[in-house]
Amino acid sequence: MDAPNLNQPESRTSTYKATGVDTAKEERGMQKVVEWASQTFSYCASAAVRLPIGYFANVLQITPEIGIAISTDGVGTKILVAEQLNRFDTIGIDCIAMNANDILCVGARPISMVDYIAVQRLRPEFLAEVGAGLQEGARQAGISIPGGEIAQVPEMIRGVREGGGMDLVGTCIGLVHPESINTGRNVKPGDVVVGLPSSGLHSNGFTLARKALLDKGGMSLGDFVPTLGRTLGEELLEPTRIYVKAVFQLMDNGVEPKALIHITSDGFLNLARVDAPVGFRLDHVPQPAPIFDLIQLKGGISAPEMYTVFNMGTGFCIVVSPTEVDRALQLLRNAGEKPFVVGEATEDRAKAIVLTKQRIRGRDEAFELIDN
Repeated sequence: MDAPNLNQPESRTSTYKATGVDTAKEERGMQKVVEWASQTFSYCASAAVRLPIGYFANVLQITPEIGIAISTDGVGTKILVAEQLNRFDTIGIDCIAMNANDILCVGARPISMVDYIAVQRLRPEFLAEVGAGLQEGARQAGISIPGGEIAQVPEMIRGVREGGGMDLVGTCIGLVHPESINTGRNVKPGDVVVGLPSSGLHSNGFTLARKALLDKGGMSLGDFVPTLGRTLGEELLEPTRIYVKAVFQLMDNGVEPKALIHITSDGFLNLARVDAPVGFRLDHVPQPAPIFDLIQLKGGISAPEMYTVFNMGTGFCIVVSPTEVDRALQLLRNAGEKPFVVGEATEDRAKAIVLTKQRIRGRDEAFELIDN
């Protein structure tokens, strides 16, 4: 596959902002909500909020020994692909994964999730498929689904098929000892970043992916793509991987991760969420899977944009001390993973993320090319 010309005029390229998703404006808008939400922290004295808003999950301290981690997330516009294909048996796995993986990042063990399904029109066969996906995701994560909500809101929900619009969101909780909350505050320069592979796009960047592949690229979801070994639709619906088993293979065997990072939207920029005043130099970022090359080629998307929007083949990162790298890699292999060393933490209070082979640097909201 030929590489796209990354220097072409912006009018010919696809960017997330051009699709209507302005992540910078979203971040500014979020801060307005955070200002109000933060004022509620004192409203329930029996469940102290342990973290500021903005990490992957928060923790409520119930007793000196019990903390409840909590997070919420949805599947996003990946649902539109499911609607187009009229196949809904995998998006429940995505919903579980996006929530359970975030709960892991504070060092908590996910235990339960409730879901909210909003539909344009109730269809029992469609709901049965969604339920099957939720059950499989729960099995993989080792959690229960003790309840949820289904709302029929035709005035609000519109899909790509008549009457087929829907949204799927979950709220997950986990358990963590209050003294074991992990936000990466102990990461030091020289600590090693271990990556775990993604299964593809997971559940982020689908607005840009659909624009690049279907609109600009003129492809169809039913197209068989030789480099993918299956149809485009099958590739895009590949479920998000759930990393609960792998992470607890480490923690249950005495390896203490310095930080746990779910690589979602913003890609490797998520590493900068750690509390410690460090940056990261990633010398060994693996070659992305063919789906990412296809999106970049069809959309004419620059490398910095690709690494800002997509996980690019790495779905989760674990930071460990140099003395524990070999043991961590072996334990992860024992859990069925294919781990790889990505890079290391650096002394950098500006918290830059540098991908050396790709010659890009990220800080704050986006990656950019490194000048010679």
